[in-house]
Amino acid sequence: MIRVLIVDDDPLLRAGLAMMLGGAPDIQVVGEAADGTQVAAMVARHVPDVVLMDIRMPTMDGLTATEVLRSRPDAPEVVVLTTFDADAHVLRALRVGAAGFVLKDTPPAEIVAAVRRVASGEPVLSPTVTRRLMDRVADSGADLRRTGARERLALLNERERQVAVAVGQGQSNAEIGASLHLSVSTVKTHVSRILTKLDLNNRVQIALLAHDAGLLDPPEARTS
Repeated sequence: MIRVLIVDDDPLLRAGLAMMLGGAPDIQVVGEAADGTQVAAMVARHVPDVVLMDIRMPTMDGLTATEVLRSRPDAPEVVVLTTFDADAHVLRALRVGAAGFVLKDTPPAEIVAAVRRVASGEPVLSPTVTRRLMDRVADSGADLRRTGARERLALLNERERQVAVAVGQGQSNAEIGASLHLSVSTVKTHVSRILTKLDLNNRVQIALLAHDAGLLDPPEARTS
């Protein structure tokens, strides 16, 4: 069973999500929270695999709660619930370790599928969607972020760097293996090493870092 914690300050939305997810044979809603301040205790008590996290809550917002949660060892995956798909808050949530986001008006079957994907270790949005989100959200700190991203990626060897770029391009492990002439198991090992070396949570963060460093730009647009 996939254990899910729902965090949202709207009791009607929580009830709707609980009813919808509870109808799936492989998903169990283990708890509900109305504010980010309740998340740590609820996670400790119920040990969920996935947390559905609203961004805007009155006392502690979902961004802070996600950052606190993802800094813990053996943290559950976090899927952000949002009303807008081009929200700077969504991008911040991805940067601190959320595995993706779903809109609150997403069809029920897609929310169930998203929970299943993150529980199996997959992101719930493609790097293409991530890049589109970043392009639509104004970012005044882009130059500083690019410098920092390049310094962090300098910790990788050449092969790991190639794998990081491929992850950022949205390639699956099988596609990365085919393009770099590696076995899928070797690709997985490289991805794990990248996550460890760069202290990242998931593939979405690898994609974000590659984007920030300018490695996903067209060659003519890259600067040294």
